[in-house]
Amino acid sequence: MLSQINKKKIKYKLKKIYNFLPNKEIDLCYEEISEIINYFNKNNKKKKQLISEKTAMVICYGDSVYKQNQKNLKTFQKFFNKKLSRFIDTIHFLPFYPSSSDSGFAVKDHYKIDNKFGNWIDFKKFSRNKNIMADIVINHASARGLWFKNFLKEKKPGKDYFFLVNSKFNVSRVVRPRDHKLLKEINIFKRKDYLWRTFSDDQIDLNFKNPKVLVRFIKIMINLIKHGVTIFRLDAIAYLWKENGTKCINLKQTHEIVKILRIISSTLNIETLIITETNLPEKENLSYLGNNDEANWIYNFTLPPLLIHALLFENASYLNAWSKKLPLTKIGNSYLNFIASHDGIGMRPIEGILNKKSIKDLLTRLKKNGSKFSYRKLNNKKRKVYESNITVFDALKISDIDTKGLYNFERYIAAHAIMFSFEGVPAIYFNSLFGKSNDEAKYIITGNNRDVNRYRWNETIILKKMNDKKKKEFIIFETLKHLLTIRQAQKAFHPNAFRTNINLGKNFFCIKRLSLDKKQTIICLTNLTSKLQNTKIDKKYSNWKNLINPNIKFENKNTFTLKPFETIWLANT
Repeated sequence: MLSQINKKKIKYKLKKIYNFLPNKEIDLCYEEISEIINYFNKNNKKKKQLISEKTAMVICYGDSVYKQNQKNLKTFQKFFNKKLSRFIDTIHFLPFYPSSSDSGFAVKDHYKIDNKFGNWIDFKKFSRNKNIMADIVINHASARGLWFKNFLKEKKPGKDYFFLVNSKFNVSRVVRPRDHKLLKEINIFKRKDYLWRTFSDDQIDLNFKNPKVLVRFIKIMINLIKHGVTIFRLDAIAYLWKENGTKCINLKQTHEIVKILRIISSTLNIETLIITETNLPEKENLSYLGNNDEANWIYNFTLPPLLIHALLFENASYLNAWSKKLPLTKIGNSYLNFIASHDGIGMRPIEGILNKKSIKDLLTRLKKNGSKFSYRKLNNKKRKVYESNITVFDALKISDIDTKGLYNFERYIAAHAIMFSFEGVPAIYFNSLFGKSNDEAKYIITGNNRDVNRYRWNETIILKKMNDKKKKEFIIFETLKHLLTIRQAQKAFHPNAFRTNINLGKNFFCIKRLSLDKKQTIICLTNLTSKLQNTKIDKKYSNWKNLINPNIKFENKNTFTLKPFETIWLANT
């Protein structure tokens, strides 16, 4: 049953969000939420969510691996069990719902699985031994879905579900993540209204000023839990609430909605985790941790562009300064660390961290390496780069210093070694496991910038490459597997293990991790240059175990010599 404390918390927050509605309507909303929680708990035994140094995630689509005449989830499960299950325990399946565009993010029906992937039985089977993370595409829904069709007919479900404004709504301060036209004029309710479309013409924003929409998404969460999902990614959550004359991003009502979802997720007998997806400047991103009462995890959006900059320009100055200032997480909170995703390398998170010249140099280099760019619209009608659309392998292929790309492989592995060792949970994009280059063929067909990093693998082809010791895919996969296998055995790599930065100058990135029980310490040191580098470090570390390559001994007790882009993990136990 829902405790009295949580009852009061939910009711209080509903009143804060919907203070413009009659109390009777708010009470009805509260009662419905209570009934949903109580019914679920009555029918489900308690199950805890266990997070540790063994927690590592792969980000993928349901059809990242496919086989002719076989449902995609079955193909992926077979591949996962054979190749990934020993060192990855969590799978983030990007949207698998019926969709009309944006690779699944224009959802037509939140209660179904697209037939090409399989069905809920396939999904449930996969979740028995692994953690499954799914997207709640909460900000918008498809213009070709049932809800929007019903919205236009004023039928349920869908009636009043979508966000409309009139010509008096002031949008001059609205922060945009895209550069298309925001509002679409419609004349169907005997008046001129405008539909709000944050992300595309096909993705219509939902109206969370209608509490029935909030209740609907709580029901969607419950449905996903019943089918094995225990981690929820709240897609584009920052744009959820809109108010006249404001930036319409990160508004207090949005944060209160996240807090309600966190209370619910912690109250259910099957414990679940909430992750907010907020590709924003770092201060705004960090705000979604709240006082350990909002998101359980947040994406560490600053890490990818900062890490790629450090490796391309062989300068750790910005990375070191950022790492030193980044707040430590509390138990119950965590960073979700990643370098690549289905989208691109976001540029907003480095605003205020890299100076303008450094950002310009980074974008210039990425363009030379094959990047496309997605833009966002500013208030003055100008455009600014929102994200770089490129695979990480191509992003690190050539630098201004290494003009022939002699150290492409070493840079790529160094980036992942740093990400794996950083405070938080590591998440690796499926295509990154094999060092995939840009899918230019798909881009030519679709014209969608993001499709360069959304390649799908034929099962026979990828297995053949993974079994050939001369292939790039084999070498990269085995190297990353080696690092993740080492990682899962170290208590100092627990997501909340203490982290402190050791500044050894611009040529190195170095952090120290200390286990929660204070028994294990690991020094994680990377040479960020294309030259041999020597560094002096406390001589006590020379006797510690080199986890990545135990056969390498350090002859000089006071100095460490690292090869170009080499990483060492030194552990006291």
